[in-house]
Amino acid sequence: MLVLNFSHPLTPSQRTQLEEITGDKITEICDIPAHFDHAQPFAEQIRALIDSIALTPKQWQTTPLLLVPPAYNFAAMTLLAELHGRMGYFPAIVRIRPIEGRLPPQYEIAEIINLQEIRADARTKR
Repeated sequence: MLVLNFSHPLTPSQRTQLEEITGDKITEICDIPAHFDHAQPFAEQIRALIDSIALTPKQWQTTPLLLVPPAYNFAAMTLLAELHGRMGYFPAIVRIRPIEGRLPPQYEIAEIINLQEIRADARTKR
């Protein structure tokens, strides 16, 4: 499984948690620095970030992947739209949460959110 990480680098413990939760082996983690220029359109910046990932159109549609989205909400929403267009479905996303009482702050994998499943369930409410 490919992990597209637009957030802080994942720790060895977080990698292990991802493999345990998903039951899949991580084959590659692609760390993509996500720093955005607020004076420029986000769609163009997101497109450039995605274009920098060495996947063919076929690989975008067939490679098992997880997304660790950027924390910045406008960037994350734009990223999801771009990825859905390339993949043909919504990717599953990784939610990370702080571990209570840890100093310095430490984070763990909270859950994998299956956005495509949420979309499918929501369609039944039409």
